Amino acid sequence: MENALRPLIVIGGSVVLTLALVWLADRLLRQADARHSETPLWGLLRRCRVPLQVVVLTALLRGTYRQIKWAPVQDHEAGLGQLLSLVLIGASAWLVVRIAAAVVEASYARYAASALDPARVRRVRTQVTLIQRVVTAVVGVVAVASMLLTFPAMRTAGTSILASAGIIGIVAGVAAQSTLGNLFAGLQIAFGDMVRIGDTVVVDGEWGVIEEITLTYLAVRTWDERRLTMPVSYFTSKPFENWSRGGVQMTGTVFFHLDHAAPVDLMREKLADILRECPAWDGRESALAVTDTTPSTIVIRATVTAKDAGDIWTVRVTVREQMITWLHDHHAYALPRITTDRDDGEPHGQNGRAG
Repeated sequence: MENALRPLIVIGGSVVLTLALVWLADRLLRQADARHSETPLWGLLRRCRVPLQVVVLTALLRGTYRQIKWAPVQDHEAGLGQLLSLVLIGASAWLVVRIAAAVVEASYARYAASALDPARVRRVRTQVTLIQRVVTAVVGVVAVASMLLTFPAMRTAGTSILASAGIIGIVAGVAAQSTLGNLFAGLQIAFGDMVRIGDTVVVDGEWGVIEEITLTYLAVRTWDERRLTMPVSYFTSKPFENWSRGGVQMTGTVFFHLDHAAPVDLMREKLADILRECPAWDGRESALAVTDTTPSTIVIRATVTAKDAGDIWTVRVTVREQMITWLHDHHAYALPRITTDRDDGEPHGQNGRAG
């Protein structure tokens, strides 16, 4: 009877104790979240309930499984202990990654709520994203190494591995030169403030927005919803346009090729009317001037401003469309014309005269 009850007592007691401890931790976090509503940290830490349950339950079973005194367990005691150790290491790594993600996300949320400069917010977002990825990678490597070292064969081979680490390091460095270059380039981008998530860039002739930054590649979302995946080393070795550098406000131009008789003063008034009705215009600046002339046309440039790259596109196309429509409806003579004449073989202004 005792042999039948012992497994139930050990396993059932571990499960009940795990549920009680996790429930208590969740209640404390809930109370802390209610008292400190200005920070989302405590609420985010509540997401760690599942890995915490696995860690606590595995740790309790790892320490008490020998007390079960059950024949199947005793026959496979070494293998069961090995399995519980592997699960405990993996669950602990999972818990550490979840806690680190909660801390990073809470820190970014508090900074974003208090910061007034959108460029700084994007910079911090880029940095914390890469920091989180680095922490995840480091924890994963340590967890895998710890799992391997639980096997006796791996511990025995440890001395040989350390002895050959120098040669392996040289070989790995040569073989992974490109990968390591991208890795260090990713860190340089994150902390050198070269480009940030949300920046508007022109890369290899493509206009888009930085959507994702990892330690090895960047994803650029183009205006037509395509995704360009580029190695981070591209941004540290080649020139590119960053339209968000130093602020996201932009100035755009619209060019008109018109007849010399175009009503420039009336076009200035019409430009002001168009911009007043355009929500994308930020009201900072507008101008219209003749910038060039040719034998058949004049070049008129309208200058407008907007708060970001998306709005400046909207303002430019609005001005272009409405100005051309207005000229066509009210001042058609201002539109460019191609002058043609019949070639009669005589100079202009002369008529044939008898000798």
